[in-house]
Amino acid sequence: MVPELKRLIEQMGKDRGLDKSVIIEALETAMLTAARKKLGAHVDIEAHYNDELGEIEVFQFKTVVEKVVDPDMQISIEAAHRDLDEEAEPGDSLGMKIDASTFGRIAVQTAKQIIVQRVKDAERDNVYDEYKDRKGELVNGFVQRFEAGSIIVNLGRAEGVIPVSEQIHREVYKRGDRIRSYICEVKKVSKGPQIILSRTHPNFLKALFEVEVPEIAEGLIEVLGVAREPGKRAKIAVRTKDKDIDPVGACVGMRGARVQSVVQELRGEKIDIIPYSEDPSQYVISALSPAKVSHVTVYENEHAMEVVVPDDQLSLAIGKNGQNVRLAVKLTGWKIDVKSESVDAGSENADYRTLLKIPGMEEAMAERLFNKGLKSVAMVAAADPEMLSAIPGVEERTATLWIEEAGRIIDEEDAASKTM
Repeated sequence: MVPELKRLIEQMGKDRGLDKSVIIEALETAMLTAARKKLGAHVDIEAHYNDELGEIEVFQFKTVVEKVVDPDMQISIEAAHRDLDEEAEPGDSLGMKIDASTFGRIAVQTAKQIIVQRVKDAERDNVYDEYKDRKGELVNGFVQRFEAGSIIVNLGRAEGVIPVSEQIHREVYKRGDRIRSYICEVKKVSKGPQIILSRTHPNFLKALFEVEVPEIAEGLIEVLGVAREPGKRAKIAVRTKDKDIDPVGACVGMRGARVQSVVQELRGEKIDIIPYSEDPSQYVISALSPAKVSHVTVYENEHAMEVVVPDDQLSLAIGKNGQNVRLAVKLTGWKIDVKSESVDAGSENADYRTLLKIPGMEEAMAERLFNKGLKSVAMVAAADPEMLSAIPGVEERTATLWIEEAGRIIDEEDAASKTM
């Protein structure tokens, strides 16, 4: 018959996914602590698990002496011969088994707390070891609870957290909802491993396409860039070295099935799939789709392009609040100034003063932005806060406001042109 403790150790290891040695070490430590509470901190004691008996044995060691001075640490040679070892000699260290039932209620309670804590620590280490190399993976879970705006996700043996900054703002979840997310970081903190999840990370979109498009998972199609405004719109650039594969068509799927699966997961986020090109001009033209482009002028020194589109394509190229051109800038890494053909025809004398339309913009700052390659309201609308705040004297909060105002101006001008 299997002893009770042995059975419990095996069952606990199985239930919690822990090695038996971890549980045994916790038990030994706990019994050692309980013994010290009973006998004192200075005594020489050891605790060992006896697999055959299925119990933790505690031994107190004493040195054999002619005359006992410290009863806790020493035993007389007469007592040693009588009770332990007939051949014992002075200087020998002899172990005496201690009855654990004498430790008392407080000592036993302390031992239980130690066991619980040790097992928890071991579980946390196991979870960290399991997830530390899974950064960049998709995971499925269920919404467990909400803490200060963060979503706590039940991943099975672990919990993940989706901070407010990694949530798509218009998405609403309730407890028990299934949720898919992207592991963007795994940290080891005092409370245990912290698995940071995201639904806004650009690579979340990339990972979703890897699931839906076998050619990406197999390496036949490469994803060269992703730009997102989470929950609203995204652009993804793809290419292939296999001439028999249409990378855009493969990602769209038969009747749009593949891309629609991704859109459904992102609850309606619009996705533009564009072909990557080594030619920067062609890449920018594709990135501005669905708008058609008349011609492009490249300014290598400023890493900028002036893109001219037909008048009826301007609003499409810029997008609502500058969204389309802003995503094209993020995707390609080029500054893009979009102009209509009619505006381009009369813009030879354009200067920094065109930027003064933006509320709060001062002349000195407008000139500085102009000299940095941001030569129009459309280019400011297409910028992101990080790009603008990198310019000396521009705070990120101000940059965000300028981008919003520039987008509003673009929309108003577009609406006015349609009523004329």
